[in-house]
Amino acid sequence: MKLRLATRGSPLALAQAGTMALELSRLHPGLEVEFIRIRTSGDIFADQNLAQTGVKGLFIKEIEEALLADRADLAVHSAKDLPTDLPVGLALAAYPRREDPHDAFVGRKNLSWDAVKPGHRLGTSSPRRCSQILLAKPGLEIVPLRGNVGTRLQRVVEGACDGIVLAEAGLRRLGCDVRREILSEKVLVPAPGQGALAIEGRVDRPEIWKLLAVLDHLPTRREVETERAFLQAMGGGCMTPLGALARADEAGVALQVYCEDNGKSVRLSGFSRDGVWLAADLARQAKARLS
Repeated sequence: MKLRLATRGSPLALAQAGTMALELSRLHPGLEVEFIRIRTSGDIFADQNLAQTGVKGLFIKEIEEALLADRADLAVHSAKDLPTDLPVGLALAAYPRREDPHDAFVGRKNLSWDAVKPGHRLGTSSPRRCSQILLAKPGLEIVPLRGNVGTRLQRVVEGACDGIVLAEAGLRRLGCDVRREILSEKVLVPAPGQGALAIEGRVDRPEIWKLLAVLDHLPTRREVETERAFLQAMGGGCMTPLGALARADEAGVALQVYCEDNGKSVRLSGFSRDGVWLAADLARQAKARLS
């Protein structure tokens, strides 16, 4: 049997898709996985500020269209890129075990996070990172920075900025041997779904869902669904200054969140056996404090 796996063509997307393809082949001997590379709106608008494009699901829209048109059987996404509402006919078949969800700081010439001071230039195009970084380190100059991981790391080497912040999971999946510091959620609450992969497919293909079910990691699913529930309750998207990090165990789900609106910011945390209920409760509290 052959599965057609839709993916972006970036090095990170291909690395993530490759890992899942190898795991599927290992778990289902004889299964063949073919990559279908798709250029998305996020790639097309590579030189623009994504928050100003007005396009939702920038990194997945064209991939979902390929699934719905039966040009692909499944897709591997970074969970943080997924809008909270999926197209009719598609659903998330599996969340593989999550990688480290935190952000990491990479400094020029071994600049440490503690040594970062007012006037230093820090590269990021993420409103979430920018908002929290300026709270932790007032007086920094934020340098808009897009492109794949390798491009952003090269900008640091070239001196375009004194440091950058990016996802630790991406560095690990690419095997980047670069000196960095992982930033605690006390400094930078990650994006909802950061560090997790989400495998999307058509709901009318039960034979494919059966193949994908072996990849699903229940604690990761509980965590990401809790984080996405908070994102949905806040009405946010991937370019919203909002962070959420859930940790699930047998007792329940702990959730820490951050959000900013009109110059006001709030951090909240809680614990419950019901992660979706907790997400809605923290969203209610956050909206009240930001109003």
